Amino acid sequence: MAKYKFTDYFENEVLRKRPYLKKEWCIYVVENAVYFEPQEHNRYRFWASVPDLEDRFLRVITLEDKLTIHNAFPDRGFKL
Repeated sequence: MAKYKFTDYFENEVLRKRPYLKKEWCIYVVENAVYFEPQEHNRYRFWASVPDLEDRFLRVITLEDKLTIHNAFPDRGFKL
């Protein structure tokens, strides 16, 4: 099983701005992504529908290792 970590930015800023987010949801998205792509600055974007978010898509950004979660937010514009 992968060992996920969270950046200080995620811990101090993302969870403060979006207190409804759960770390488990972010891990779920990375492990069950319906789509993912590289992003600039050696990061990756992952998308998955989260049942506890009324099946809305959550976008999760990881660092290069794909195990360190840096950002997450509901993505209203994501379309498959």
